[in-house]
Formats: sequence, C-alpha cells, structure tokens
Amino acid sequence: MPRPSDTLWDIAVAQVSKKNEEKKNEEDLEIRERSVFFLGSKSGGKSTIILRFLDRDEIPKPTLALEYIFGRRAKGHNTPKDIAHFWELGGGTSLSDLAQIPITVDSIRTLSIVLVLDLSKPNELWPNMEKLLIVTRNCINTAIHELSKKDSINVNEIKQRTWKTLQKNHPDWELVDPFPIPLVIIGSQYDIFQDFDSEKRKVICKTLRFVAHYYGASLLFFSNKLESMMSKMRTVLNHLAFGTDRSKTISVEHNKPLFVPAGLDSLSQIGSPPAAEVDLGKINARNPIDLWKKVYEKQFPSENTSKLKDIEDPTKDPQYAEPEVDAMRTQKDQELEQYKRNASKSWKEMEFDTHGR
Repeated sequence: MPRPSDTLWDIAVAQVSKKNEEKKNEEDLEIRERSVFFLGSKSGGKSTIILRFLDRDEIPKPTLALEYIFGRRAKGHNTPKDIAHFWELGGGTSLSDLAQIPITVDSIRTLSIVLVLDLSKPNELWPNMEKLLIVTRNCINTAIHELSKKDSINVNEIKQRTWKTLQKNHPDWELVDPFPIPLVIIGSQYDIFQDFDSEKRKVICKTLRFVAHYYGASLLFFSNKLESMMSKMRTVLNHLAFGTDRSKTISVEHNKPLFVPAGLDSLSQIGSPPAAEVDLGKINARNPIDLWKKVYEKQFPSENTSKLKDIEDPTKDPQYAEPEVDAMRTQKDQELEQYKRNASKSWKEMEFDTHGR
C-alpha cells in the first residue's frame, strides 16, 4: 500500500518493479515446466521412445487415445526440479482431433512437437506426416491467436523463437516456412529401414531432410534395437524437455542414421527432388513442399493418394478473386517456377557429375 508521503513517481516505480518481479516469477515457472507432444505413425514406437528417455522399465502398451506422463530433473542441490509434461497421441491419424487438448494457450509458449514416422512403411509416411502436421499447425495457430488477445509480447517471442535456429545469413532464409513452435521429426524402425534397397533409402532420406529443413525442424533416425542411437535421442529430448544445450553434430549420409539439428542443413546440400526420370518443370505443384510430395509419391504411392481424382483448382475460379491475395500468389508461383528450374538444373548436373562412378 502506498504511503502518504509517496509521490506519483514513487508509486509508478513501485508498480513497474512489482510487474517486473511477477513477470520474472512467471518466466522462472515456464523455464521449470515444459511440454512435449508426441504424435505420428500408429505403432511407430512413440511410447517406447518416451519410456526409454524417462528410464522407465516398462513394457509399452498400445496407446488408445491420448496419454500423459511426466518426468522431473534436478539442476542442482536444493534447487527446484524441472518438470517435463509428455503427451502422446495414439491411433496414428484417426484421433488427430485430440491434438487440441495438449496444445493450449497456457502450454503454447513452452510446447514442442515430436513427430514419429515409421520408416519401415514408406508408402504411409507422407500421408501420415501431412495430415498430422496440418492438424497440429491449425491447433497451434488457434492457440497463438487466442494468446495474442491477451499478450502480444509473448506472441512476438514465439514468432522470433521459430526463426532463431536459422541464422539471417542462411542462404535459405527466404525459401523456408518454419513451424510455429519447435518441431522434431523422428524416423523410427531404423533397424528394418537399413535393409532397404540403397536407392529407396536415398529417396526417403532426401525427402525427410527437405521436409525437416523446410519446416525448421530437427531430424533423426532411431531404433529401439540399436543402443548406439539412444544417446542422440536423449540429447534431443533433453533439449526439448529440460532446456539443455542442443547438439551441433550432423550426419546426412543415407547409408547411416540421419541426425540433422534444425538450421544446420541447406537446400544446396539436400539437392533437388530425386526424380531422374521425371522433368521437374512439368510437374504441376503449388509450392516446393508440394513438388517434393508429388515426386515422393510417384515412387511410394499411398492408397489414399492413388484413389483421389484430380479436381479443378479453385484458386483459378474468378468468383474467388482477391487482387492483393492473387498478386502475392502470382509472386509465389514465379518463385516456385524458379525453384523448380534451379532444382531441375542441379539434378541434371548431379547426374552428370556422378555418371560412370
């Protein structure tokens, strides 16, 4: 309570000091509590990954819907323990609507997403990834929109954080579309995948590298049967769950398990879509991610995709015309065509350079 002798300036200073202290306490709480949301392929190994990370000696059971577990870690003697909340969505894509439960206004500032994709089922990989990323991103955007009504400062911090892993001098700064919050893509069942034909492994590796880089995500391959892969998994999950330093090592050889921390890859290193027998310039794609999808699904067609019929593009319908949006769309189409020309050129050069090896 202000004293009678306090001036308006003294009262104002006291109020600012109180607010700063409250904000510091809130930030300390956020630092001590983080959430990690696992989703992905059905029976892809999500439960196993979580239990191994938490050193729980339990036999994983099928996740029926949405399950919760937590872990704690002490930073030092007589200090409060950090708490990590782990959510796991079961059922593959069938229960994706439940994503709105862990993705809330209260959790969005300290939430990370882990997408687990079964490498042993390449024909299901793209549709599972696409559906789950779309649903998750919609839930995230809704939570961020609600948060913006209350606290625009925190929304700006979230947006800045998504770009933090990609330096402004990175050559792909203008060509990627980072996920709104930290994202990790895990390719599971590597013990089965490593026995695939070399060319198939190369296509899958390049595609996942592109997707991860485009969305500003980290990418790693994992198998519960190969103990040597657990240390890298722990490093990634410790960073998400407890804020420890992230790894700076990188492995991009398609004959070895991929390990690519966010922001350390590049489009020039990944190369163009693996379509040696297809003219990339003739593929009708809306954006780079759609181009890679069509190239990938030519080699690993999904049942759902193969049954879909081509429909007329509603963006070209005059009744939906919007000058500002259409102008931006035209610009993006031109950028895409340039990307396709460059990709096609680099692919041909790559074929030429490796000919006869």
